[in-house]
Amino acid sequence: MAKEDPKERAQWGRQIEFIFTLVGYAVGLGNVWRFPYLCYKNGGGAFLIPYLICLVFLGIPIFGLEVAFGQFGAKGPISIWYINPAMKGIGYAGVLVSTVICIYYDVIIAWGLYYLFASMTDVVPWSKCSQCECLTYGRNITPAYDNATGINCTGWLGDTKSSSELYYRDIVLQETASIAETGQINWQIMLCNLLAWIIVMIVLAKGIQSLGKVVYFTAIFPYILLTVLLIRGAMLDGAIDGIIFYLTPKWDRLTDATVWSDAAVQIFFSLSACQGGLVAMASYNKFSNNVLRDAIMIPIINCLTSFYAGFVVFSTLGYMANIQGVPVANVTAGGPGLAFIAYPEALSNMPITPLWSILFFIMLCTLGFSSQFSIVETVMTAMIDEFPQYISTRKRQILFRLCVCLGAFLLGLPIVTQSGAYLLDLVDTYILGFPTLFIAFFELIAICYIYGYRSFAKDVEAMVGRQPYIYFTVCWMVISPLLILAVIVFKGIQYEPLTAKGEPVWAEVIGWFVAMSPVAIIVIAFLWYTCPKGIWQRVVVLNKHTEEWRERRNLSTFTHLHVSTTGRNNLGFATESKTAFGMDSSADKPPISKDGGPEGHMEDQDSGYVPYSQDPDKFLYGYEKQTSYQEESTKF
Repeated sequence: MAKEDPKERAQWGRQIEFIFTLVGYAVGLGNVWRFPYLCYKNGGGAFLIPYLICLVFLGIPIFGLEVAFGQFGAKGPISIWYINPAMKGIGYAGVLVSTVICIYYDVIIAWGLYYLFASMTDVVPWSKCSQCECLTYGRNITPAYDNATGINCTGWLGDTKSSSELYYRDIVLQETASIAETGQINWQIMLCNLLAWIIVMIVLAKGIQSLGKVVYFTAIFPYILLTVLLIRGAMLDGAIDGIIFYLTPKWDRLTDATVWSDAAVQIFFSLSACQGGLVAMASYNKFSNNVLRDAIMIPIINCLTSFYAGFVVFSTLGYMANIQGVPVANVTAGGPGLAFIAYPEALSNMPITPLWSILFFIMLCTLGFSSQFSIVETVMTAMIDEFPQYISTRKRQILFRLCVCLGAFLLGLPIVTQSGAYLLDLVDTYILGFPTLFIAFFELIAICYIYGYRSFAKDVEAMVGRQPYIYFTVCWMVISPLLILAVIVFKGIQYEPLTAKGEPVWAEVIGWFVAMSPVAIIVIAFLWYTCPKGIWQRVVVLNKHTEEWRERRNLSTFTHLHVSTTGRNNLGFATESKTAFGMDSSADKPPISKDGGPEGHMEDQDSGYVPYSQDPDKFLYGYEKQTSYQEESTKF
């Protein structure tokens, strides 16, 4: 049997598919419950100020760095570190973060699927109440006897809970008292989790070719339903109180470093930065895509979505506060409960409850899947690009994708136990703090200082025809690294051990293992690549970009850029004094300075580079470059 040829690297069918994919990747469940909850926790409108500052000085710069990096290198988040082999651990760390996130993120989608199926009935089950805890909820006077259920609550002095909270904790999660009590596997959630992974596998079976088509629906549909729910929520009694709480800042909260730390971490989580996904998705772009435009547009769309979703959430919370007769600040807990307790409670009080519930949980699952597809594709792309000798053929890639989904499902089994919600919250807290901050810091150092900002700026210029805006320059070189260091220090100072909150020691150990594993990989990989032949010599060699990286500038379609003579030679073009047409062109060439540029323009040149417009073989090379740069990119 003839050996199957490796498939060439795919590209997005249309550029709008890349934009929709990144919007769907960034806009996920975190926009529905994580961002509104952080506003809820950190003083309402006051949180918007540090969030906006972190967006401008951390979110957009890091997002822009990663998508430009991925587009120029055209490889997965691990293989792309041929720009600096010694720092390849950064790629492994980002993929590890994505792997952990995709495991527990799929469980949250499974909860949404459970609620979706439960909504397909005449009366939604969380609207039913048969306990004194919920019969006394939102009432000033404790009922002695409930005629509807026949339950006597005379003398009830316990805590009250809404029927939706009881349903979420006792029926859906079958929750134990603490993380220390594992309990049994919740088979209903496990089956929903399996279904979610089957959907992921079907969508990603063909990689970005299939993903690029699905995102037209997953990126747009949630906005339609958010708008419908906002209109309905604004009509509820008490909705205006929730909106006022959302927009009214508590200025004293701005002096709390925790608020700033939460804002920075939320920016990284919301934009999916430092997880390898932005690099992976951008690597499928055409070389000439306007990455500077995307780097500003997509983060702004994402954060405006979070702000928009906040109105939906807080109008609902205002309605719940009105029912209970309590302040908005005391209406519910945060985290996933904001989506699976607060929303079902509000939905159960709407007319045609099953219809509204079905629409809401379709939206919730769509938001989850839109991010999950990109997270899982990040892990798959990283491995396929890093080990092409093993996963090169089409059949092997499909089998590999199946194994990734199956493996992630099995690793997620502890999270579908009765204590799974506690474990999920533990892992979510630790994987999104220190790891992403350290990855961002090392990325900035490796690209802007070790490789060099001027070199990277010329890489960007090769793609878009201009160097990065001064805004990116200042942020990449100064503001972003210093801000990240400040957040790391403040998080370390303010850290409160889990044992001080009554959690077992092993939970603390698991948390720090999850948090430090990505950071340790960066250090271990650096030592692995540098120590065998003498650390100093290896550091000097491995911290230099390879010729393959610099040669990618030759794919530029902008004729004013500088082209490496070495690069042209490797691509099969003449670099001697004789041109491809056999004519001596030495008289046409300007004097070359010692750094490879024309005399009088040394400050504008890189070593070994001459202006393309004065190069003798420009006609042959220019023609080939403009008509086949896409084919050339697959050679690397």
